[in-house]
Amino acid sequence: MMEVERRAAIIPFGPLHPATKEPVNLVLFVEGEEVVGAEFRFGYVYRAIEVLAQRRNLVQVLHLTERICGICSHAHPLCYVQSVESIAGIEPPERALYIRTILAELERIQNHLLWLGVLGYQLGFLALFMYAWRIREAAMDAMEALTGGRVMRAANAIGGARCDVNEKAAVMIRNAIKESRKAAEYLFDVIHDKTVEARLRGVGVLSRSDAVRCGAVGPTARASGVKCDVRVDDPYAAYEQLKGSFSVVTSSGCDSLARAEVRVAEILESANILQAALDTLPPGDPRPKIPPHRVLRVVPRGESVARVEAPRGDLLYYAVTDGNGFLSRLRVRTPTLANLVALAEMLKGAELADVPAIYASIDPCIACTERALVVDVRSGVKREIELSGGGLACSP
Repeated sequence: MMEVERRAAIIPFGPLHPATKEPVNLVLFVEGEEVVGAEFRFGYVYRAIEVLAQRRNLVQVLHLTERICGICSHAHPLCYVQSVESIAGIEPPERALYIRTILAELERIQNHLLWLGVLGYQLGFLALFMYAWRIREAAMDAMEALTGGRVMRAANAIGGARCDVNEKAAVMIRNAIKESRKAAEYLFDVIHDKTVEARLRGVGVLSRSDAVRCGAVGPTARASGVKCDVRVDDPYAAYEQLKGSFSVVTSSGCDSLARAEVRVAEILESANILQAALDTLPPGDPRPKIPPHRVLRVVPRGESVARVEAPRGDLLYYAVTDGNGFLSRLRVRTPTLANLVALAEMLKGAELADVPAIYASIDPCIACTERALVVDVRSGVKREIELSGGGLACSP
């Protein structure tokens, strides 16, 4: 019997691939059908958000941050306004905090349902894709009734909210709650169908220790047994007042199936938060007490770090104001950036055919993670330009 030496082959997965929603170049090192390593190469949708933020005033930056990610177009500006409010010592009206929370949970529901549909597509289960996206419309309709927009909602303002819960919006939100609860119970059975479960169980394993070591966040970390959630660990908006209405969902499964289970269970928890927020919505005017043109004058020089639990995990904003209504620096750390290190760990030892499902299991957003690497060929100095591009992080 002749022995054949196995050598590692390099398989490009992208930048254009049917399994990726956005262009990213995932380079896989394989031996036979087994993945033994992975590298990520970015730069295909770089937009220099941080550079642009330093050329706009504080109010204009709010609308810029909303366009970092179409799926998390509430989480980004919410995190930004919290950082500016912290610097200026501005306290938003309590009703505005509840409205921010309501929008955050509607956004989480629609994100998780969108993700579940994409996962179904990766598995070739188009019926799951169609069902999840149909149910998602209830949350999308509720956000449209509340803010007037389905994607770009422009609901946040420095010091308050630009929209309010009227009778029509309340009816649509309660309908989204009912539809989401019914769908979550059904979807939990769907992902445990023997065919779907066979494609996800034991695939893309990320142990608890590896999740902590790699700095995983959000549902990716919670599916590996790491109980971390900014809504509980560092409450913002109205989560402190609503902390008794929901639980942090975790799983010890540590695989792609566990990541699906956590997201489906989180749909139910989001519905509970929405119900509690509507039932205890305080009266008053949610609009900012300080008009936008005066905000530019009252925000002093300072710096602040703000965090929110975006649908994909811990989103962090570092802002430095110059005291003249502009930013000296904006730094955005997105959940996908934190989870990509964990993804490389998940891919080790996986079968090549399972790569699309594992890649989808962290719910990656390349647009909000994108960055470029500039190399000086003469000196060899590398300069990393963040997504958010402001300054250059140099590493010789």
